[in-house]
Amino acid sequence: MTMNHRSKLRSIIINRGEKLHKTKRNQTMDRTTCQPDLNKIVNNWLGIIQDFCYPPTCIFCDNTGFDGQDICFSCFKDLPVNRYCCYRCGRSYDFGSELPRICGTCQKQPPTFDETIAPFLYQGTIRYLIYTLKYQNQLKQVRLLAYLLIRQLRAVGHLPDCIIAVPLHKTRYIERGFNQSAEIAKIISSSLNIPLDLNACIRTRNTEHQTRLDNKRRRNNLRNAFAVTKTMSNRHIAILDDVITTGTTANEMAKVLKKAGADKVDVWVCARPV
Repeated sequence: MTMNHRSKLRSIIINRGEKLHKTKRNQTMDRTTCQPDLNKIVNNWLGIIQDFCYPPTCIFCDNTGFDGQDICFSCFKDLPVNRYCCYRCGRSYDFGSELPRICGTCQKQPPTFDETIAPFLYQGTIRYLIYTLKYQNQLKQVRLLAYLLIRQLRAVGHLPDCIIAVPLHKTRYIERGFNQSAEIAKIISSSLNIPLDLNACIRTRNTEHQTRLDNKRRRNNLRNAFAVTKTMSNRHIAILDDVITTGTTANEMAKVLKKAGADKVDVWVCARPV
């Protein structure tokens, strides 16, 4: 690193450090001891240095990323947004209003879960991010997917008491090597300061891949496939997954969670197919 780069880096650190000191002072103080949280301070400086040495680059076009993420503003604006959708299941409407609406399917046969947040359509660049994460082990996509979902979740009025990622059966977990939903949930939990429980709900059997099945077979495939390991009395839970298609997985999980005492169950996903 040249002297000019060192000087520039020092200037960035000082300027951003002063800003962080003013805006995040309360966030970096321990509530019980009123002492600085050293882990947060160190992470802030590491983020500054990382952004300087390795600036974010758009995954789709290689242009400079914005807001500290690996996506440029142009590609961000072109993401397939699920603008008008059913409040209950996230199903997309061709047109509509910004006010909450419930689709005909949910009116006739309401799902067990209460609300779905699915900010994007499962197509184009969003489909690429999720597909390459799940089937090509591109774990770098986790950070961007979590960021995109967090942007939507910050507008939620009442956040849940706990996040539960859709679990994989241990056999499927060994095959894939990771649970993509859990990896996304970890970032969201940390960012929004919501507890994450990866052990509260388990998959009791290794079910067939849902993508190969029609709606009826999906329901049969997942019947009694989940179990809750602890009481959920009067708790507001958010189930987190990458994609919701028919809602069968979320519905079966919501059943066992409410049976265990959960008061409200929401579904948070990155995308929903059209």
